[in-house]
Amino acid sequence: MLRFLGSSHKFCDGANRRDFLQIGAFGAGLTLADMLRLNTASAAGSAAKKQPSRSQKSAIMIYLPGGPSHMDMYDLKPDAPAEFRGEFNPIKTNVSGVEICEHFPMQAKMWDKLACVRSVVSVDEHSDSLVMTGYPDRVNRIADHPCFGSVVSKVRSADSGAVPPFVSLRGMSRGTEPGYLGIAHRPFTPGGQGNSNLKLAQGVTVDRLEDRKNLLEKFDDTKREIDATGTMAGMDAYNERALEMVTAGVVRDALDVRKEDEKTRERYKGVEAFLTARRLVEAGVGCVTLSIGGWDTHGQNFQSLKKQLPQVDRGIANLIQDLHDRGMQDDVVTVMWGEFGRTPKINMNAGRDHWSPVMGAMIAGGGLKMGQAVGASTAKAERPKDNPVSVPRLLSTIYRAMGIDPSMTFPNGAGRPMYVLDDREPVKELI
Repeated sequence: MLRFLGSSHKFCDGANRRDFLQIGAFGAGLTLADMLRLNTASAAGSAAKKQPSRSQKSAIMIYLPGGPSHMDMYDLKPDAPAEFRGEFNPIKTNVSGVEICEHFPMQAKMWDKLACVRSVVSVDEHSDSLVMTGYPDRVNRIADHPCFGSVVSKVRSADSGAVPPFVSLRGMSRGTEPGYLGIAHRPFTPGGQGNSNLKLAQGVTVDRLEDRKNLLEKFDDTKREIDATGTMAGMDAYNERALEMVTAGVVRDALDVRKEDEKTRERYKGVEAFLTARRLVEAGVGCVTLSIGGWDTHGQNFQSLKKQLPQVDRGIANLIQDLHDRGMQDDVVTVMWGEFGRTPKINMNAGRDHWSPVMGAMIAGGGLKMGQAVGASTAKAERPKDNPVSVPRLLSTIYRAMGIDPSMTFPNGAGRPMYVLDDREPVKELI
């Protein structure tokens, strides 16, 4: 049995973000072949709506759980009163007029390859639902909209072959759910038993696996004879694809960072998830999501960020530079953000609290316009000064960079056609 386990994230509201998916060969479970069959069947059903893309681009979505402090990262306010500006100073980047936090020196040297949006408007809720689906959790509990990766899976599953279209390196949560697209478009999560399921069992050779496949086919022949619905038709092709994921070893190899040279592994030490993400998109995965750190800094905000910001800096800088070195900068779009910003005014615990009126996001690649800071917040970083950008608008921009039309529709559980996003105007400065 293959079990996908999500990691546990506890925030100030006491909620435990944990979910799981079990895939088994018996009962109500699904075999790997079942997952592939459902992927292909659902993709075929939406073929008429599928929008052609210029190329099979990929996305890496980096989530900072708990709500990172926007004005201590990409939107510092050195002229604000001390109780607002905090302990950190801005540094110049290699792009004239753009300054970022002093704890981001590696990004500062390569800002021509990066961009940020400083005027993103969020909602006050501890959930990654908004930034992953384009809809707040309070809406999704009823409407059940799919996350970005699940939409990628829906559109591309027919062409995914031995590589899953959607991989989550941070387990399962409400922000990674497929919603009304169905369980077939949940992400592959390599934690727990997931990775070991991608290799042959001990003592089983490829020839022996072929014998087992032939035996399975004989059992399937019997099932077909009693199957009045015709659902067994074409089962062989799906079993072939399931076996291909195991025998080809593409995903297994991508997850094994030991295959990288020692110098590369050292560059990514402590932020190995960024390296794994790069290896997965190189292998052809359409969407990879990961998270790093905990950002719910109601107390000791600066003490925490002094440790976490350098890690983020190293992960982002190495990832983006590697993509450029491999000529993949236009083929992979990367975004990093959390669910909201933090209060501009520092509280009595040297922390910052929840703040949804404005937050920031970092974005790179995908053929988008880099080397800029889009939008601005007010003098104390309290709200957008100009050009407010909703979360769905930035997601729409990412969809377009991927060659996916955010105005396409899929039927929900009641059969009603639903747009991928309702607010679909892109961020023009990035296009």
